[in-house]
Amino acid sequence: MSPVTRRQLILGAAPAAASVPLLKLALSGDADAASPSHMSAMAHDVMIGADVPAPGGPNDLDSLLYPPPASAPGEAREYDVVAVDREIEVLKGVTFAAWTYNGNVPGPVIRATEGEMVRVRFRNAGSHPHTIHFHGIHPADMDGVFEIVEPDASFVYEFPARPYGMHLYHCHATPLKKHIAKGLYGAFIIDPPEPRPPAQELVMVMNGFDTDGDGENELYTVNGRAFYYAKYPIRVKRSETVRIYLANLTEFDLLNSFHLHGDFFRYYPTGSSDQYEYTDTVMLTQGQRGIIEIDFQNTGLFMFHAHQSEFTELGWMGFFDVVE
Repeated sequence: MSPVTRRQLILGAAPAAASVPLLKLALSGDADAASPSHMSAMAHDVMIGADVPAPGGPNDLDSLLYPPPASAPGEAREYDVVAVDREIEVLKGVTFAAWTYNGNVPGPVIRATEGEMVRVRFRNAGSHPHTIHFHGIHPADMDGVFEIVEPDASFVYEFPARPYGMHLYHCHATPLKKHIAKGLYGAFIIDPPEPRPPAQELVMVMNGFDTDGDGENELYTVNGRAFYYAKYPIRVKRSETVRIYLANLTEFDLLNSFHLHGDFFRYYPTGSSDQYEYTDTVMLTQGQRGIIEIDFQNTGLFMFHAHQSEFTELGWMGFFDVVE
């Protein structure tokens, strides 16, 4: 298909929604994940439910949204990561020529406990040189800057995980902005030696997609698909803490943000201490990350989105379906 411009998307002229503007999609009463009783109460201008032009099915992003469980420290935590060029669908009918880790943007969630050895076997099956640079503390020869992995070559990253917190990883080959803009990044969680209290755990990686190659993002998402969590709201329980591992890997824009409707949350910058801010909105530059903890006071559908309104209208929004 021909490139879709930012202006076309804002005006609702994308092929995926040619019949109606994006922000005027009618509310659907048979949304896949939201409660029908909630749906009937929503305003007609809100985009939610089955008619939302998000690609894919209701469980397609589960491996990115739900992290692998935390565990007691073992001898090593091992992962296999492959860089591969792949066309991905980022809005219904809109594709993006991505460079990926394991075929997805973002890449797989990597998790370990502080002090545990992390071993990542990396193979480059793409068409360009790539690396993996992990945020955190590690030896210089594991930093992913000088250890360039050519196509058809491999490298093993091995280091003890520290410090605990929410971190990230991304390609550090040059030109750096292109490798990040094309999709080579992911979440890296290091758990503290003493486990955090139980919670419903989620991972959200904020990003953008330049679909027409003009150095400006036309779409914004969490976990790689525009409007996905508006089509498939995330069901959580009011009686349990919701813990979100949040990271910003958006290229071309100085800031991205997370805003929650109807409640406040505790935000732990980087997640490496007990210090938190009590708020409903946080701003992050590229590479910033943290942990959000929400104890929902009420049931119902609660929106979350970027508090840059344009980002919201271009895909970065969704809903929690809070139930008893």
